[in-house]
Amino acid sequence: MNESVPMTRQGYERLKAEVHRLETEEMPLVTQLLADARAEGDLKENAEYHAQRENQGMLMAKINQIKSKLANAEIIDTATLPRDVVSFGAAVKVKDLEFGDEETFTLVGTGDEDYQTGKILLTSPIGQGLLGKKVGEVAEVNAPAGLLKFEILEIAFD
Repeated sequence: MNESVPMTRQGYERLKAEVHRLETEEMPLVTQLLADARAEGDLKENAEYHAQRENQGMLMAKINQIKSKLANAEIIDTATLPRDVVSFGAAVKVKDLEFGDEETFTLVGTGDEDYQTGKILLTSPIGQGLLGKKVGEVAEVNAPAGLLKFEILEIAFD
C-alpha cells in the first residue's frame, strides 16, 4: 500500500505541469535522438544509441515517479490546521542546541521543496522531528548526521 504524499494545491499543479512538460517536450526529443542514433547502423557498437536508450529509461522513471506522487497526493489546506503547533505549512524558527545557530524551516509537501530557501519536506527527518512541537519545546531529530536537538523559537504561517 502506498503512503499518502502531503502537498499543497500549488505543489500538485506544479508536478502536473512538470509531467506534462516531460511527456510533451522531453520525451519526443529523446525519442527522435534515439531514432537518429538507430539509423546510424549497427546497434551493438553504437554508443549514441545506447546513451539515448539510457536517457529514455531515466526520463521514463522520472515521469513514473512524479505520477506516483500525484496518484498518492493528499492535498492539504493549511488554513484548517492548528496555529500553535508545528504542522504542514509552518515556518519554524529553531535554535540548534549544539551549535547555537538559528535557522528557519518551512515544512512543505512534495513539489514545493526548495532546500536553498529552507523549504523542507514534511516527511524528511527534520520535518518529522519538528512536527507537533510547540514554542519552547525541544525537538530531537534522528538524522543521518546523528541526533540533532532544536529548540522551537517561533511558529508562523503565511
